[in-house]
Amino acid sequence: MSEELKFHQVAYVVKDLDKAVKHWADDLGIGPWTVYTLKSPGLKNCVYKGQATDFGIRHAMAFSGNLQFELVEPLHGPSIFRDQLDSTGEGMNHVGCIVQDHPAAVADFIARGFTPLQSAAGFGAEGDGAFAYFQPPDGISAIVELISPPKVRIQPDYIYPAPEGK
Repeated sequence: MSEELKFHQVAYVVKDLDKAVKHWADDLGIGPWTVYTLKSPGLKNCVYKGQATDFGIRHAMAFSGNLQFELVEPLHGPSIFRDQLDSTGEGMNHVGCIVQDHPAAVADFIARGFTPLQSAAGFGAEGDGAFAYFQPPDGISAIVELISPPKVRIQPDYIYPAPEGK
């Protein structure tokens, strides 16, 4: 293994992101949620199960202590999120970890028998950032996301609940 993985994120697939954000904030006390839309032309190099494609998602992120929760709603195109909604419905989808060298971490996963499922890059305000999802070789544990966050994030669609004075 090229670097020690430090998982910090648990992600759920949802049908209606706005409704889910409101529920997680109002009913569970998790938030504030920062909501983004990721799609072309900002989302580049989209690959789904080995094939170049185009997909779009809306996602929201919030922390509870040191744990980041992510909610993902598929918008268009093939994706692991659409697959889950169509087969088993809403629920946990993956665990994520930030990696320092994304290409090396991806190569390491492939060398160790992880199956690439989906990936994309370029979603940051400066065209950086990358993510890749893998099925572990045992097929039992959750999908794993390797994340290279962008230096500067794009402007969010909104934050819920809105910061005071906004």
